[in-house]
Amino acid sequence: MSPAESRSWTISELAEEFDITTRTIRFYEEKGLLKPSRQGQNRVYSAADRVKLKLILRGKRLGLSLQESQELIDMYRPEGNNAEQLLALIESIRSKRRQLQHQLEDLQAMLEELDASEQRCQEALRQEGLPQEGLPQTQHTQ
Repeated sequence: MSPAESRSWTISELAEEFDITTRTIRFYEEKGLLKPSRQGQNRVYSAADRVKLKLILRGKRLGLSLQESQELIDMYRPEGNNAEQLLALIESIRSKRRQLQHQLEDLQAMLEELDASEQRCQEALRQEGLPQEGLPQTQHTQ
């Protein structure tokens, strides 16, 4: 076992390193994603636990669910061929990209509808001969 593999971390050390709370780490434990050993009352995290935490947080940044992250982590084979894991990750990334693209299109359509509604309201004010001073300028720019 290499020195890097034999190193261990406390919950506080991992929380500080990854800028998360100890409660977050305990949550991942409760979900079965991390399985630290114990030395008395203290949790002791291995290099494998640290890598899993890093992958969980990366998955979170990519918008993956905890279940999706767990499935990808479970596919990891330290002895070599991780093509299945990598292909699954690529599919998850592509799926998330499609979802975000659809949301972006929906948001763009909503912004356009808001712009049109605001213009109709401003036109109605003009037709009524009502002053438009004091109306805040729209924040949306295309």
